[in-house]
Amino acid sequence: QAVARIAQAGGDAVYISGEEAADQVRLRAGRLGLGNAPIRLASATSVRDILTTLGTMSPPAIVVIDSIQTMHSDQIEGAPGTVSQVRGCAFELIRYAKESGAVVVLVGHVTKDGTIAGPRVLEHMVDVVMAFEGERSHQYRILRALKNRFGAVDEIGVFAMAAEGLQEVTNPSMLFLSGRDDPVPGSAVFPALEGTRPVLIEIQALTVRLPSGATPRRAVVGWDSGRLAMLLAVLEARCGLNFATAEVYLNVAGGYRLSDPAADLAVAAALVSALADKPLPHGSVWFGEVSLAGEVRPVAHAPLRLKEAAKLGFTSACGPDPAGESVPGLRYSALRLLPNLVDRVIGQT
Repeated sequence: QAVARIAQAGGDAVYISGEEAADQVRLRAGRLGLGNAPIRLASATSVRDILTTLGTMSPPAIVVIDSIQTMHSDQIEGAPGTVSQVRGCAFELIRYAKESGAVVVLVGHVTKDGTIAGPRVLEHMVDVVMAFEGERSHQYRILRALKNRFGAVDEIGVFAMAAEGLQEVTNPSMLFLSGRDDPVPGSAVFPALEGTRPVLIEIQALTVRLPSGATPRRAVVGWDSGRLAMLLAVLEARCGLNFATAEVYLNVAGGYRLSDPAADLAVAAALVSALADKPLPHGSVWFGEVSLAGEVRPVAHAPLRLKEAAKLGFTSACGPDPAGESVPGLRYSALRLLPNLVDRVIGQT
């Protein structure tokens, strides 16, 4: 789809498939409504043949190699996909990109844990590493920049899977927020930041009291389990709350994965809300890093997070002091210590 848009905009695009025959690629393009896109299409796996053919034409705007694991070079021993072949083929293609000025996109396989298959040095050879994330059970896919020499890393693009292929989601925050008409205990909204793009995420918590002597369970989806254990310890030690006799379940809605330490305060708010069985104030967002001393510490790009919340109709926010410039239409409450959060949630002040 991306190559077709470049070609339709007047760019010279070349797509080389090493996994599918040219007719198979045409059928897939036709199914997506891109059958008339002026793309130069070829099915080949020999890097020498590919570079020889590219050398006979003027440098195209973009060359896509699908995939680097299927390419091979006669000058290198080993089967396609081996470490030496992947490294050698990538080196030849990167050299062509530098000499010709063409953009070369190497499509690659990933392992079960999401890392790039093949030699680790491949990531260091290229300028940009981008990965598609998303489970089959979810309707969206996230394109994440893991390495970027031309801009901010951790930038994301959100796409929805439709019959016509991937469609851009212009407001990704709405994917990760449920209907907010009836607030429920244990639900907090966190203004996350992916690179320079703010995204509002719903964090859900559930606590279940257990009989005396039972071993409580802690289950986490979408967040670091070690950070949850630390936050529970801080809530018990600094705020006097008792989670020792309760099972704790934490979920980041929509299958999203969070690594931002600014989510600490939102997770704490969801946990306190679930334990007290009191919903958080309607239209509120929460963000801030929590220290072991129970302090709410400042985080990066607070104004950007607040502007995104105000844009989506949220009216109040709680976070560290200071938060920077004020945002029209959004009431901001600074919290210095975690006990202040507990008082606010339980007392609803």
